[in-house]
Amino acid sequence: MAKKDNKKNKDSKKARLMEKNAKAQKKAEAKNKKLSKKQGDDDLEDNVNLEEVISALAKEQENLEKVIVETVGRPSRRRDTAMVGCNNAGKKELYMFGGEVTDKDGLVHFYNDLHVYNADNDTWKKYLSKTSPSPRSSHAMVYHPSGIILLHGGEFSSPKQTTFHHFSDTWMLDTATKEWSRVDVRQAPPSRSGHRMTYWKNYIILHGGFNDLGTSTTYLNDVWLFDITTYKWQQVEFPTNHDVPEARSGHSLIANEEGAILYGGYCKVKAGRGLQKGKTLVDTWTLKMKSDPKGVRWERRRKQGFQPSPRVGCSMQYHKGRGILFGGVYDYEETEESLDSEFYNTLLSYNSDTNRWYNLSLRSPRKVKQAAVKEKSRDEDLEDILNEILAKANLNDNEPSSETPESASAETSKLKEDENEAGDYVYSSQLPHPRFNATTAVLGDQLYIFGGLFEKGEHEFNLYSFYSIDLAKLDGVKVFFEDLSELETFREEDEDDEDEDEYDDDDEEDGESEDDEMDTANNGLEVESPRINQNSSDDVEMEDEEAEIPDPTPWLPIPKPFESLRSFYVRTGAEFLKWAISQNIDARGKQLKTKSFELSEERWWERREAIRIEEDNLEEAGVTSVVERDGAKGKRR
Repeated sequence: MAKKDNKKNKDSKKARLMEKNAKAQKKAEAKNKKLSKKQGDDDLEDNVNLEEVISALAKEQENLEKVIVETVGRPSRRRDTAMVGCNNAGKKELYMFGGEVTDKDGLVHFYNDLHVYNADNDTWKKYLSKTSPSPRSSHAMVYHPSGIILLHGGEFSSPKQTTFHHFSDTWMLDTATKEWSRVDVRQAPPSRSGHRMTYWKNYIILHGGFNDLGTSTTYLNDVWLFDITTYKWQQVEFPTNHDVPEARSGHSLIANEEGAILYGGYCKVKAGRGLQKGKTLVDTWTLKMKSDPKGVRWERRRKQGFQPSPRVGCSMQYHKGRGILFGGVYDYEETEESLDSEFYNTLLSYNSDTNRWYNLSLRSPRKVKQAAVKEKSRDEDLEDILNEILAKANLNDNEPSSETPESASAETSKLKEDENEAGDYVYSSQLPHPRFNATTAVLGDQLYIFGGLFEKGEHEFNLYSFYSIDLAKLDGVKVFFEDLSELETFREEDEDDEDEDEYDDDDEEDGESEDDEMDTANNGLEVESPRINQNSSDDVEMEDEEAEIPDPTPWLPIPKPFESLRSFYVRTGAEFLKWAISQNIDARGKQLKTKSFELSEERWWERREAIRIEEDNLEEAGVTSVVERDGAKGKRR
């Protein structure tokens, strides 16, 4: 009987080993096929002329109507697209162009459609026209307050990505008509993708990127300026001995008063004869602009205070004097044969004036407001106070006005943002799933996040999702749509495979010694411990450095912890109105009220980081709100 049981166990064990070997062989074949595609050894690979393909697509596009407009529920799944926020003529819109997607057969398709999201009525529209740029991905776009969007460069490839084409063309989009026009110039930046653009006054600034020639990849560090008054590109020439940033792509480039701030990025450096290795950059530079491009100079910024851990696949977006950064990935070498990665979903802000980084954390999930009537009453009280101040200074409008901050004054739209939230979406108290290469844009006080990539082993997942985060409140993530089904299905299958592998390993002979087990554990610790130590030291340093944030205007009113912009203006509007009167001699009534709100908003954002630290300390102590006592009436409010 025992012999039969042993034979039965051996047979079942043999069957499991055969199944395991079959799975391993299947994975190996898939890996070799993927590798052969990268090296161009696949007999079925497409040998196509990309120039002819692009030309054929352009001819096909000429048969379209001038502009085809279609209302859609959402953009289709894609990656490496470009998105910018536009607040023009009272409209808040997001513009998304191009991108690529990989189908089930592993073939890549490129887009050249334009999607416009109207934040006021929560609708997407798709635009196609005969003048649209060619399909592409990894291009750069920037919105200029004059009402135009400039697009440059990008890449296109064969369906199996063995041959690449990089664009060097420049396109301009009129945000009023949604029509594209190509900018024909003799001198323009060379072909590239992965570059970045921002603007300063009448100049649009372009920096960096890379060009893949198939046999080698060249990273760039040149700076180009596009003058929106002359529609001409000009390269900035730096002195021979002038220190400039390393060549890079996928970095951050945001505007500031002096010109632009550059941070991070990725490049490849030599690692021996004919070899290259990736390098993650964490340096920060200021591009100091001048009206004469000959006077433009780079200046390196010293690190101080808390610093983000190294990462790539994330680019800052400008928001009221600071940069907002989400997500990213860092590849670290676990062993000599394999490479592992750490993915992030952290939200960081960079104050370009103080050169300091801050971690941003979400507050408790947003709740339905119950004090709307009280707020309206306080708004009416503020309006009476403002009118009284204007009357004493003889600065009322010529015609009587019954406007209040709740009606048609210039600050109304901003104050009403607290009340007019779209109602049927889910709000999450957790930041979105970790990812890199997410497409982000800032519109008003909202950070929008579209798509992104996540990897597990050799599998890559194109996350199909769209979120927004209120940067003023940080009270949750608004989920417009989210589809992580591919990732969840893979996780379930992966867990099943791991369970089977563990079961098979238990049946095999125990040949490992305790020393081997200790070596395995130590290897794991060698990988993890540097990052643990680094993070812990960063946290200590952050606490020391964040304790003091200089106040450039200490005589102005200071926001209180947990006080919204609306409440701050209601409390301090009279003081800012007096300041506006002293600064604007020729203004009257409504103009002065508008100016007072702008001054109040500027002050609120100026002290936002310092107040956030106070709020974090209070929340750690269990305080989530502050109740103010009205001494005059003996009541709390």
